[in-house]
Amino acid sequence: MPFARLASATTPTCHIGLGLAAVGRPGYINLGREEDLGADRGVDALRARTHELLDAAYAQGVRYFDAARSYGRSEEFLAEWLKDRPGADDVVVGSKWGYTYTADWTTDAERHEVKDHSLAAYERQRAESEALLGGRLDLYQIHSVTPDSPALTDKELHARLAEAAAQGLTVGFSTSGPAQADAVRAALAVTVGGEPLFRTVQSTYNVLETSAGPALAEAHDAGLTVIVKEGMANGRLADPNAPEALRSVAEETGLGCDAVALAFVLRRPWAGVVLSGAATATQLASNLHAPAVDLTDDHLSRLAALTEEPHAYWERRGRLPWH
Repeated sequence: MPFARLASATTPTCHIGLGLAAVGRPGYINLGREEDLGADRGVDALRARTHELLDAAYAQGVRYFDAARSYGRSEEFLAEWLKDRPGADDVVVGSKWGYTYTADWTTDAERHEVKDHSLAAYERQRAESEALLGGRLDLYQIHSVTPDSPALTDKELHARLAEAAAQGLTVGFSTSGPAQADAVRAALAVTVGGEPLFRTVQSTYNVLETSAGPALAEAHDAGLTVIVKEGMANGRLADPNAPEALRSVAEETGLGCDAVALAFVLRRPWAGVVLSGAATATQLASNLHAPAVDLTDDHLSRLAALTEEPHAYWERRGRLPWH
């Protein structure tokens, strides 16, 4: 795991991180949020829930926490938690820029976030992130790079990111969409002064969507730390929505569908960190059983048969409602 701050984590669950997308704002596309969060989506309620999750994660050995400018108040909630727990200096903090949260703390906004990969957006959001997280920000990623993203060709932006890297900030990118593999390979080719710019990549990979796998293996071989998001496919791989084949494997292993789904990702030799997107402490505890799941070759074969065509997967994801 080349990202030095992550590599220094030695807890049993250091390969699982906690993502705050589901709890940093009142609306998101994860299935089951009505049951997970209930009716109270106020700022204070989600702040308390986020702090509860962070406490539970830290107590169980999780050391990587993932936020973003577009995750509502996730950076704010995380910064408050860090300030109140000075002993948690071994926590590694990652965030992302490139989307602006626009839902005004509602679940029914016409647009929940607006994408902008310009240099101006980077400078504005970097200042916003630093105002909240200060020196605790370890990793800053471009949010959801696609092959046509201007962030892949903007030389002035690359120079500014390289300056940040020279000052100690790790620079990375995340990907989304059916052409993730192309985006990863394009980003691997970005250099400044003959040196690769990016040190981490965060991509969607799960039982249903495996198309980025070969490119992520290439990124790993090139020295990048690979962070996997959406290992639960936005709740499609958790009870009660899990497909029958996954349910069957879970029953045979004696653990939950969620743990099995995350274990499938953890088995990839290139996976440095796999994110839990839990919204409750109970979900998080179940997710953290993933390293203990014993998947046989037969299990892996049955799970691999669930893979969907990438465009179909992302088209369905795009239709998930914000709630």
